[in-house]
Amino acid sequence: MTYSNKVNKIVYGGDYNPEQWSEDIWEEDMRLFKLAHIDIVTLNVFSWASLQPDENTYDFSKLDKIMELVRKNDLKVCLATSTGAHPAWMAKKYPDILRTEMNGMKRKFGGRHNSCPNSPTYHKYSLRLVEKLASRYKDYDNIISWHISNEFGGECYCENCEKAFRVWLKDKYKTIEELNRVWNTSFWGHTFYEFDEVVLPNLLSEHFAADRSMFQGISLDYKRFNSDSMLACFQEEYEVLKNITPNLPITTNLMGFYPVLDYQKWAKYMDFASWDSYPSNGDSMAKMAMTHDLIRGLKGGDPFVLMEQTPSVTNWQPYNALKRPGVMRLWSYQAVAHGADAVMFFQMRRSIGACEKFHGAVIDHAGHENTRVFRELTALGGELEKIGDMTLGAKSEKKVALLFDWDNWWAVQLSAGPSCELKYYEEVLHFYTALHSNNIPVDIIGTEDDLNEYKVVVAPVLYMTKNGYDEKLRQYVKKGGTFITTFLSGIVEEHDLVITGGYPGNLRDIMGIWVEEIDALPQGSENSFTYKGKQYPAKLLCDIMHPEGAKVLSSYEEDFYAGTPVIVKNELGEGLAYYLGSSSNSEFYEEFMKDICLEKGVMPVCATPDNIEATERKNEKGTFLFYLNHGDTDNKVVLEKDYLDILKDVFYHKNDEININAKDVLILKEVFNA
Repeated sequence: MTYSNKVNKIVYGGDYNPEQWSEDIWEEDMRLFKLAHIDIVTLNVFSWASLQPDENTYDFSKLDKIMELVRKNDLKVCLATSTGAHPAWMAKKYPDILRTEMNGMKRKFGGRHNSCPNSPTYHKYSLRLVEKLASRYKDYDNIISWHISNEFGGECYCENCEKAFRVWLKDKYKTIEELNRVWNTSFWGHTFYEFDEVVLPNLLSEHFAADRSMFQGISLDYKRFNSDSMLACFQEEYEVLKNITPNLPITTNLMGFYPVLDYQKWAKYMDFASWDSYPSNGDSMAKMAMTHDLIRGLKGGDPFVLMEQTPSVTNWQPYNALKRPGVMRLWSYQAVAHGADAVMFFQMRRSIGACEKFHGAVIDHAGHENTRVFRELTALGGELEKIGDMTLGAKSEKKVALLFDWDNWWAVQLSAGPSCELKYYEEVLHFYTALHSNNIPVDIIGTEDDLNEYKVVVAPVLYMTKNGYDEKLRQYVKKGGTFITTFLSGIVEEHDLVITGGYPGNLRDIMGIWVEEIDALPQGSENSFTYKGKQYPAKLLCDIMHPEGAKVLSSYEEDFYAGTPVIVKNELGEGLAYYLGSSSNSEFYEEFMKDICLEKGVMPVCATPDNIEATERKNEKGTFLFYLNHGDTDNKVVLEKDYLDILKDVFYHKNDEININAKDVLILKEVFNA
């Protein structure tokens, strides 16, 4: 298994906080867990305060009881290190552990994500606690993984961080001359003479807004530094755990497209990827699917763990709507369809106080099994037992790759121009949605991932071309690959310095164009172009380009640059490169990506009506086809092969028409001679 050799099915459970309850409640919880087919609990996520009541005292008596109870009840454990929130006494005695906000405000004790990642106090006491936990529980054979901290996140701008930032910079750039070069400090007379003159970039220095900086190079490096600082905290705990429990896999729960931490870098140091899925009300099925595919892509396509989702309702949305009947099951299976080998929840029993008392749970405030949510959870748990190990380790075929890069995200976000409307994530989502609507499997990759396994690689708004990445793309295309990029690509190198000589910089020969100017259209304003006889909008940004060998597929139809190219196709070696000079609408992206995939022989998993998603996973046990009806009405699919319904034990034949109820799921195993 990718995350544990101690499991033989999709594990089912989630975050359990028995320290909030009396022991008679614990016994009742064990009964309810058995009813719901729960087989795993995540323990000790926020217990540091109870485990260490003062500097020299450690009290594991309550955790010992909990650990024994769950073991007696045959529950597996994902054991957390509890370092996500430090105790109050620590903040009082050692204020260096407290974070400072971007505006310079020093925090007091409270909330969570409240420890400075560069605090010597935090490092000392967190590692001491982790060592004691690992030593105490290392012989529990029901522990299947370690869970370091909880949802690492946030930023700190304190003196600890400023000093550490200077050390990080000196290690990275070696000399003050090189630092001045990469930050272009001759602009506005920002030249530094010594490293100790560098101040961290916040609202007291370089920022005129939280996400807008006067010196992008400085702010970009601070984002890298902040991510590295928290990663160092993870790595230290990881090393302690591995030294004591070398055979237990280790993770931490990620948060999808979280802009603060570079998860592609983090994933190198995690044994398996896990994440917490909390879509906003109204998120599309494609948007939810893209995040699952991101997490799967972090470890090269290996299955991941859905560490948290709500059974019913979140508590932080403006309007916290319930998951309608069937939606919890549907979204759980969507995670499985995209690579999850675990389905877990926050929380197991609903808290009675503080900010998550209205957050959904397996066991509601009613305290019994007679609730709609519990009945749905029980039914899903039974199905997962039936599935057993059939889908464990199954992967998706590598056909199309969609590049997403945190450095690029940060650089676009920090840039002063060309448009306040430009959102890197949204432009990537346009392409993902187009592929998803065509049931084309997509891998979300980073700049270090191999391209040669893919027939098509898409890199929207590749604003930053890191050192050597243009050559990687060039060789990929020359060998027969198809590469697609868009407006505002190839503009800067990795320090956010413009690559001179004409846009798109080092991509110019690959794309066969020269971009002379970039027009930013205000919201509500559009140009237009025609593709395959239909007119589409050109929005947001319009690159005004000149072909240098590329074939023009479509041109702008308005303004002074009417007649100049908006879509071009360039041949390079045995492959093709496409450049889209403007942003458009969903209809265009869907049609365009359908054409590209057809050209490369990339076929959909299968054909489906609108609102029915289809994915495929394969392992040594077979090929599994998932149909998920996200719509509010029943719909039908026509099977293209012979299949066994693994939930109903029903055989279907090629060309059978199958009805899928609203919010229902069909999981089929390909068979022969059914």
